[in-house]
Amino acid sequence: MKKLLLLSAAMLISITMTAANETIVLRVKGMRCEDCAHKVTTVLKRLPGIDGLQFDLEKRTVSVSFDADKTSADSIRARLAATGRFKSSPYSATEVIRRGMGLQMGDMHCKNCADRITARLTAMEGVDSVAPHVDKQYVFIRYDANKTCKAVIREALQQLGFTPVNYYTSKDISFAYFNIPKEACTEATIEEAIVIDGVDDANVNARRGSLAITYVNTETSADRLLQALKAAGIDATVPPAHECKEGQ
Repeated sequence: MKKLLLLSAAMLISITMTAANETIVLRVKGMRCEDCAHKVTTVLKRLPGIDGLQFDLEKRTVSVSFDADKTSADSIRARLAATGRFKSSPYSATEVIRRGMGLQMGDMHCKNCADRITARLTAMEGVDSVAPHVDKQYVFIRYDANKTCKAVIREALQQLGFTPVNYYTSKDISFAYFNIPKEACTEATIEEAIVIDGVDDANVNARRGSLAITYVNTETSADRLLQALKAAGIDATVPPAHECKEGQ
């Protein structure tokens, strides 16, 4: 499974070739991942005059810079339509682009945690709904990708003191949560965790001294992750079982 690195709020993939004199932005149906973006790139590069492509996978858009003397917006859209999979339509910054995502949080222990998360996220522009599941320690969020994005939502949760990572319903995906020294809660630690075989996503939170990991359980395990982290020089430990004090 591909490792997901949230290094920018818009999740942009840029392919720059030469200067151009016109640009169109298209919504591309069916373009959901980097592999899709590469396929769209291959398709469009067959056209003469394509000078640059920039993808926003969260909005599923591609910005196409082109030489109008060699091709046209109609030709670009026709080439995408001919694939049968990547049909396009003009992008509008005012339309609602509904997206949903699940985030696992091993530090969401009780209803109080869920209420804090719900209050914070529903106050954010662009967030439509928040559905926390305390028993499984994850929250599902629906939002308008034209008004907010995954990275902004994750950052808001981190500021609340949680450690969100990708959540999946697949039985092949599991989740691990470790304590690490607060000074080790850095991007460098995230990068060390991400490159471990089987890891899909990783995040840290300095307020809690936590490291959360989503991983493919057919490729690794929580014990092997702990060993790999220690081998990388990260002083990770398994936290004791949480004793919920809600209502006390």
